[in-house]
Amino acid sequence: MSQPSYGSPSMTKRTRPLDQLYAKPLQDIVDFTFDETVTHVFADMINRSVPGYAHVINMIGILAGQYAQPHSHLYDLGCSLGACTLSMQHHVQTDATLIAVDNAPAMIKQLQTRLPDKTKPHIQLRCEDIQTTDVHNASVIILNYTLQFIDLTRRQDILRKLYHGLLPGGLLILSEKILHPDATTQHTLETLHHQFKKTNGYSDLEIAQKRAALEQTLRPESMDTHLKRLQNAGFEHTTPWFQCLNFASIMAIK
Repeated sequence: MSQPSYGSPSMTKRTRPLDQLYAKPLQDIVDFTFDETVTHVFADMINRSVPGYAHVINMIGILAGQYAQPHSHLYDLGCSLGACTLSMQHHVQTDATLIAVDNAPAMIKQLQTRLPDKTKPHIQLRCEDIQTTDVHNASVIILNYTLQFIDLTRRQDILRKLYHGLLPGGLLILSEKILHPDATTQHTLETLHHQFKKTNGYSDLEIAQKRAALEQTLRPESMDTHLKRLQNAGFEHTTPWFQCLNFASIMAIK
C-alpha cells in the first residue's frame, strides 16, 4: 500500500499551493480565520510552521491502528484538510467509522473533493462546531492543534464530554502549541521556532504579521495545564509522547 500525503490529501510538497498570505506589508492585520484563502494554502502553511507535523500525523495513524475497536467511531475533531483522518484510514485495519469534523466550510469542501471514492463509505464529513458535536461509541478521538483555538473557559467541558464519549480503553490524542513556565526557556523556544520558519522560507515580515493575526485566536497553555485538565476530565493515564520545540502531543487513555 502506498503512503498517502498526509499534509494535504492527494498533494505532494511540490504541487501544494505556496503560502504567501503575509508576504506583503498589511495595513490592517485581521484576526486569523480558516477561510477560503487559508484553506487554499493550509497544507503548505502548517508543514512549514509546525515542527514535527508530518511525524505527528504519521504516528497518529499508527496509534489509532493500535487503539481502534471494531464497530466503533474514530473522531478527527478540527480535521482541516483531513491529514489525521487519512492517516487513520491508512493504518486502521478493523471495521470502524471515521468521523471528520470542522466548522470551516472551505476545509470540509476541499477535503470532500480529495477523498478517493473508495474511502467515502468509511469516512463521514461533518461541517459543525466540535463544541456541539455528538461524540459517542468512540475508541479514538483526535484533537490535533484544535483545542488551542477554543475559548479557555470552554476547554474543560469539551474534554469532559470527550471522555464520556470514549469507550473503555479508548484513546484521546491532544496536540497543542505549548507555553513553558520558565520565561528564559519560553524565549529560547520562541526564538528557535522563529528560526525554524525562516529556514522553511518565511521572512521576518511574514512571521511577525501572522503572529499578530493569531494573537487573539490561538491561546497556548502549559503542559502541566493540559495534563491537569485531562485528569480533571477523568483520564487516569496521560503522558506526553512527542515534543518538538514549543509543539507537543499528549496521549490519554480511558
